[in-house]
Amino acid sequence: MRWSRRPAAAGGARVDQRQRRIVWQSASLLLAYPDDGQGARLTTVTGLLAHLPGELADPLAAVVRDLSRRPVLESAAGYVDTFDLRRRTTLLLTYWTDGDTRNRGAAILDFARAYREAGAEPPAAESADHLAVVLEFAATVDPEVGARLLAANRAAIDVLRERLEESGSPYAAVLGAVAATLPPAGALDRERARSGPPAEAVGLQPFTLTVPPRTSSGGPPPGRRHEGAH
Repeated sequence: MRWSRRPAAAGGARVDQRQRRIVWQSASLLLAYPDDGQGARLTTVTGLLAHLPGELADPLAAVVRDLSRRPVLESAAGYVDTFDLRRRTTLLLTYWTDGDTRNRGAAILDFARAYREAGAEPPAAESADHLAVVLEFAATVDPEVGARLLAANRAAIDVLRERLEESGSPYAAVLGAVAATLPPAGALDRERARSGPPAEAVGLQPFTLTVPPRTSSGGPPPGRRHEGAH
C-alpha cells in the first residue's frame, strides 16, 4: 500500500527502534494477501531480515521459506481460509475488542483518526484496523503512534498467535515476531481476548468484511504497494 502524507500542520526489551520497524514492515508484507506481488514482497522481506539479529530474523525467515515453496494460488486459498473465513483468526483488530457491535465502526474510525493526526491518509481500499495496515503505518509513518496502537491490541495479537499455532499455521511465527517487539499484555486483557469479542448483532449485517478487498470479478485484490522501513 502507499501511505500518502498530508502537509504538516505548522516495546519489547532489547529491541531497538530500528529493529522494531524492520520487524513491523516485514510482518506487514508477510501478512499481505498472496497475489502476483508475493515474490517481490518475499524478496524484500529477505533483504530486511539481513539487518536483524537471528532471534528476530529466524522465525520470519522460516515463514518466507514456507510461502516461497507454495504456489501463489495455494497460498492465497490458505490465507482466505485462515484470516477471511474464520472469525477466531481475523486480522481485523476491532473485531477482537468490539465484535459485531455498534461500537465497532467508531473503533475503526479511531485507527483512521490516529493515522490522520500523524499526517497520513489511511489507505482507502483497506480497513484501518487490519493488522497489516497498522504494522506498515508503525514501520513507515509514525513508529511511536504505531507502537501505541499495537501495544493497545497486544492481547488480541497474543490470542491470535495461539490460535494460529493450534491450527499449525506458518503465520503464527509472524504474530510471535510482532509480539516480541511489544510490552506484555495485562492478564485481564488476555482473558478478555480469549473469551471472545462482545456480541450485539441488533441492526448489523453479518461479519463478512474481507481485507484486502476482493475484486467484483472474484479475482485477487489489486497488489499493495509497500515501502521499506526507514
